[in-house]
Amino acid sequence: MDLLKIENITKRYSGHTALDDVSLSIPEGSIYGLLGPNGAGKTTLLRIINRIITPDTGRVLLGNKEITANDISHIGYMPEERGLYKKMKLGEQAVFFARIKGLSNKEATQRAKMWFGKFGIEDWWDKKVGDLSKGMAQKVQFIVTVLHEPKLLIFDEPFSGFDPINANLLKEEILALRDKGATIIFSTHNMSSVEELCDHITLIDKSHNILSGNVDEIRHSHGTNIFEINYRGEQQKLTEALTGLCTVIDTEDSPIGINKAKIHIATDSKVRSVIAAANESVELRSFSEVIPTMNDIFIRAVNHNL
Repeated sequence: MDLLKIENITKRYSGHTALDDVSLSIPEGSIYGLLGPNGAGKTTLLRIINRIITPDTGRVLLGNKEITANDISHIGYMPEERGLYKKMKLGEQAVFFARIKGLSNKEATQRAKMWFGKFGIEDWWDKKVGDLSKGMAQKVQFIVTVLHEPKLLIFDEPFSGFDPINANLLKEEILALRDKGATIIFSTHNMSSVEELCDHITLIDKSHNILSGNVDEIRHSHGTNIFEINYRGEQQKLTEALTGLCTVIDTEDSPIGINKAKIHIATDSKVRSVIAAANESVELRSFSEVIPTMNDIFIRAVNHNL
């Protein structure tokens, strides 16, 4: 079931089209990655979902109804340009934003202290945003975004400014929120995060949706019939056995005895024959398809769209 549907959204500014007839569907309970180069239109789309700006044409459906101002209280949005008050104490600020979203003062305080403890920042309660680094402030922004436990969470470049340890902490919390039933959308340039977190993605380039789907299905569909063989034996015997069946792209001899070869098989019908020939010529230890990474697919798709 889809929680959110984007239908034929177009947004133009003077002399510039930010989004051009963009449509996509966000499955409920999923983590959805919104990818694209700078200026592709990702942030514009997130702002339209949050009703910060309105589209020229098209509509956003939450459930089966067009999204309204009242629905925004059920959304948590962390924009790339962080929205905290620099001179306000962090604890007061977290409680303030949670109360705007409908929580009582007591409940907001309890939840905020729980999250501060989870992130190991209990001692920051009475500090001000202006005293913090970008990464530290981003932890507080994340807490403010999720404190009211919205059913839809939207993060714009959530990992920028984080070191690897804190980025991993954030990823774990995002997965935990998904497991508790939240639907999560985030835009990112971090392709490794896409593979670790996302169930589905949309790639936007030059204001158009050029690729959408399940991450695993996209990766497998963009495979180029490249395979890797791990084996014990002589590289020359393997190469001779595979002549006429496939193209040997690269070979690598290992001092520990497990050698590697990367091959291209023109058609799927020849895979069995290649495996049989390799197994006859060397001691075959593994044979696996090389699945392209999301980074490979991203670069290929954007370059193709030039």
